[in-house]
Amino acid sequence: MNELPNCPKCGSTYTYQDGELYICPECSHEWSAQAAAAEEPVETGLVVKDANGNLLQDGDAVTVIKDLKVKGSSAVVKVGTKVRNIRLVEGDHNIDCRIDGIGDMKLKSEFVRKA
Repeated sequence: MNELPNCPKCGSTYTYQDGELYICPECSHEWSAQAAAAEEPVETGLVVKDANGNLLQDGDAVTVIKDLKVKGSSAVVKVGTKVRNIRLVEGDHNIDCRIDGIGDMKLKSEFVRKA
């Protein structure tokens, strides 16, 4: 069977073809077959942004913007703590890092800003 492209606006897989146009039933977006053929594939990589909306990448340095309690311990990660060489991972806590004096941790990107 003929594979139809996903909707470029919302990413829906339920698109259908009506003459020369592709139509998305979820967001009502319409686009031409020529536009779909000319489009470059969209990168579906992991996108993580800090509290200010800056894109983060593996190896970046970030600064903690809020005191964070360490679960299962009496330790606290203080405001202004600089964390170097972060790794981005999927999930709720999307930053994997090592903090001096505390050890390996997972952080939420909403509590850091790019340094």
